Amino acid sequence: MLEITGLEAGYGSLGVLRGVELKVAQGEVVALLGTNGAGKTTLLRTIAGLHRASSGEIRFEGASIAGMPAHRIQAAGLALVPEGRQLFPEHTVLENLELGAFGTLMRGGRDQFKEDLDRVQEMFPRLKERAHQRAGLLSGGEQQMVAIARALVSRPRLLLLDEPSLGLAPLVVDAIFDVFRQLRQAGTTILLVEQMAHHALALCDRAYVLGSGRVQISGTREEMLADERVAEAYLGRRSGAAQPTSS
Repeated sequence: MLEITGLEAGYGSLGVLRGVELKVAQGEVVALLGTNGAGKTTLLRTIAGLHRASSGEIRFEGASIAGMPAHRIQAAGLALVPEGRQLFPEHTVLENLELGAFGTLMRGGRDQFKEDLDRVQEMFPRLKERAHQRAGLLSGGEQQMVAIARALVSRPRLLLLDEPSLGLAPLVVDAIFDVFRQLRQAGTTILLVEQMAHHALALCDRAYVLGSGRVQISGTREEMLADERVAEAYLGRRSGAAQPTSS
């Protein structure tokens, strides 16, 4: 579904991504691990069209999207839940969700939006309770739920998630990852950047470790859990210790 080859990107003279190679197959959940500054957010922003690559190729469902404007990439079926949520704080929860479904609503798909709205409110019941409250007045966890739901109502075929647990309480993180498991079981394709590696590796099919703008380690979930470098750097244990189980 997504194939990246030789991708390079940066900011002015500062190179961030250096020849990244990455694939995501339809129906997969792929995790992207790495320390701060490794280039994970830049990679997602470049895929989503919010940052321009200097070289390399990004192909989504067989078509090149490198250099394509972000709104066209979203219309093609790719949605980003950005780090920091980036909601419209003065707008209500419902208005933020309507903005996520802008293309659908412009085509007269009010019934489709209502169906999608019911679905995300079932996943996140607090959104129904807060529908007419300004997004800026919500808790951090509620704002993250809005950001995820805003992406989902666009009916993406590939969902990009950038640090969804950042700054959230453990119970909220567990609730959000429960939703990600539901999406996985429903066949949603996901590329996940996540600081909590144990959550990411419990959810994913495959994973990549990005370091200094390059893919340094890659493999299946089982291979990553068995890799001593991953175990010590991201899980705080040696490879022979107990491993998280998926559900």
